Amino acid sequence: MPASALPASAVSAWAVAVLRGFGQVAFLRSAACGLLFAAALFAADWHYGAYGLLGCAAATAVAHALGLGGGAAAGVADAVDAVDAVESGLYGYNGCLAALACAVLLDPDRPATVAVAVLGAAVTVVLSAALGALLGPRRLPVLTAPFCLVATAVTVAAPGFRRLWPDPAAPAAALPAPAAGPGALTWDQLWHGFLADFGQVFLLPQWYCGLLVLAGLLAASRTAALTACAGSAIALLTAWALGAPGEQVGQGLYGYNGVLTALALCGACLPPGARSGAYALLGAAAATVLTPALGAIAAPSGGHAFTWPFVLTTLPFLAAVPAIPRLRPAQEPARS
Repeated sequence: MPASALPASAVSAWAVAVLRGFGQVAFLRSAACGLLFAAALFAADWHYGAYGLLGCAAATAVAHALGLGGGAAAGVADAVDAVDAVESGLYGYNGCLAALACAVLLDPDRPATVAVAVLGAAVTVVLSAALGALLGPRRLPVLTAPFCLVATAVTVAAPGFRRLWPDPAAPAAALPAPAAGPGALTWDQLWHGFLADFGQVFLLPQWYCGLLVLAGLLAASRTAALTACAGSAIALLTAWALGAPGEQVGQGLYGYNGVLTALALCGACLPPGARSGAYALLGAAAATVLTPALGAIAAPSGGHAFTWPFVLTTLPFLAAVPAIPRLRPAQEPARS
């Protein structure tokens, strides 16, 4: 049915669900936040914005078509205030990131890239439901694991398809090797890196894109924005203390997993507070250390760690919470 034949309220609800999918990348059910996140993608390249919208819309449509509206039935770890999970963007954010990865890593002008982006977004819905069914009973969220699985598969498989990768003999561009000696960050690298940490959540190294992402966090929650800033700061401190190369730190390649980990462990999956805040900073530092390790493991396919460090740090930290008397989980996890 063409959009003109649909009630205005239905079109509006659909647009809000897609924008909430953008916001759920940072655990926020906010269309205003999602709008600023989408603006950050368009500020980097119109292809990125278009692919992000396409992936989020495709994933949302597939989730609706599969009847994954109810939280418990969909394998989501508890319904969110009985609000429809699809309308909350819980099935859209991984699709957004998966499609965006296709635009960033492949040629966005190729029809084959568009097809893979839509397919990848659809697959993230199935993976979200499957992982939700496995992790939900343990009160563990899916996070961005579906995106990581799809993006890693696309990165490894793309050179085998001529319509995706024109030169099968050419490997993906690997990240530069760390420089020898202690890291010495310049002022420009420091402030660029602080803002780029937010942009790299969406695979964007531009500082002004990170500024728009930070603005989106502020539009939804000042607490979330402050938590994310603390995660970025501790990631920068950790990277500097361990001698990370300043150029990569300035591009946000070491800090974005710290931002996501801090958001998850203080506010999203655990109630905000001094204890959970300290726990979140510990997790952010651990995710920062894990980032180059996973990048080195992925070096043959381009060295893309994606948000694996965030996922592989946050899940054990959350699994340990029941054994830590001074911490307690939030009453309802923020998302699948």
